[in-house]
Amino acid sequence: MRILGIDPGPYDSAYVIWDGTHLLEHGFLSNVLLQQRLSGNGYDEVAIEWITCYGKVVGKDVFRTCAEIGRFDHERTAQLIERREIRLHLCDTARAGDPQVRRALLDRFGEQGTKKNPGVLYGIKGHEWSALAVAVVEYEKAREKEREMGAK
Repeated sequence: MRILGIDPGPYDSAYVIWDGTHLLEHGFLSNVLLQQRLSGNGYDEVAIEWITCYGKVVGKDVFRTCAEIGRFDHERTAQLIERREIRLHLCDTARAGDPQVRRALLDRFGEQGTKKNPGVLYGIKGHEWSALAVAVVEYEKAREKEREMGAK
């Protein structure tokens, strides 16, 4: 199973394609290009980090990002995963921050490595870490659901 994980932004978004053990593709694209990518093949499911309001005043970029999530979801039905769920799943605490999520991913899959000796996560940078976290959580949730269905 291959998961397309997306960390959405108001104009550009990070994405990865993850198969459970390998990073098949990753990058940062304009939302227009990413929407075109959604109509292609190379993955089985789409998972998008969903925006959660914590009672703070939000700006127009947050609303624009929500609109982009809707466009992505319209193109191909996606699983929407809140950041809190990602933190709980990967770090066992909702209080974890982005550095702890990144560390949890490195602990699971190994260090990034070097150009001469690349690791599984070689080349991941910036918002791609969040896209990877979304993909990993969705992949593991889907596998767990498959196991539960097989046990019945």
